[in-house]
Amino acid sequence: MVNVTDIEVLLPEIRAYARSICLSTIEAEDLVQDAVERALRSDTRPKDLADLRPWMFRVVRNLFYDELRKHRVRREYSTAQARLSSDGSSLPDRENDVLLRLAYEKLKPEFKEILFLVDVMGLKYIEAARVIEAPKGTVMSRVSRARKALLELVGRDDNSSAASKRV
Repeated sequence: MVNVTDIEVLLPEIRAYARSICLSTIEAEDLVQDAVERALRSDTRPKDLADLRPWMFRVVRNLFYDELRKHRVRREYSTAQARLSSDGSSLPDRENDVLLRLAYEKLKPEFKEILFLVDVMGLKYIEAARVIEAPKGTVMSRVSRARKALLELVGRDDNSSAASKRV
């Protein structure tokens, strides 16, 4: 069985790989720490050192791409939110918060759940997938549809009911 010493032997290589794909050494160290933590908690990690090495590289790579996706999605969401707030809306922050909460309450339960897990709690897609017991792709798709539905509700006219019928 793989023990802590086996992971320690691989640390220089894991660090080198993380530095090669990250923009900064700080990000790389965080990535290595997350990968080691995941490896130590995993019940399915390989039993011997030869198999552990590529497995650890995959863990680092997957964690890296999860973070990239999370940042990209949040950036897109923030951009969309900024557009909404600059579209002539002169509502104070408190009123915008109330409007957003009211729109959130109109969402389908599965949309509310996924937005809460990913946007409010900050879970990674894979973590949210484990919580709702669904594939990661389903989580990603649901987050996208939920955000779109929420933006439609916030940005729609009070006379328009088309968006609320879809949600």
